[in-house]
Amino acid sequence: MQFWKPHSLASPHEGQLDLKIGDKVRATEDLPGVPAGTGGKVILANGFNWQRYRVLFDNGGELGDLDHRNLEPIGRTAKRLAKRAKIAARGG
Repeated sequence: MQFWKPHSLASPHEGQLDLKIGDKVRATEDLPGVPAGTGGKVILANGFNWQRYRVLFDNGGELGDLDHRNLEPIGRTAKRLAKRAKIAARGG
């Protein structure tokens, strides 16, 4: 499977997820072929105005154009994002 590097100018806006290739996520709602709660791995992160992700789910489903409305970070990814949010809240 081929992986693509995100464009250097792509960055998430307020409220969007800042995921990287390889991050672990979970579907927060039923998606085509992927029930809510199914885990997966980000295989593509792209977008300038709208950060979106392509995810390979544990059940074999692969979907693109997913964002904070469809996904939540889990495991180390969730810990990394929580730590970053805590630092940003302190102003650092």
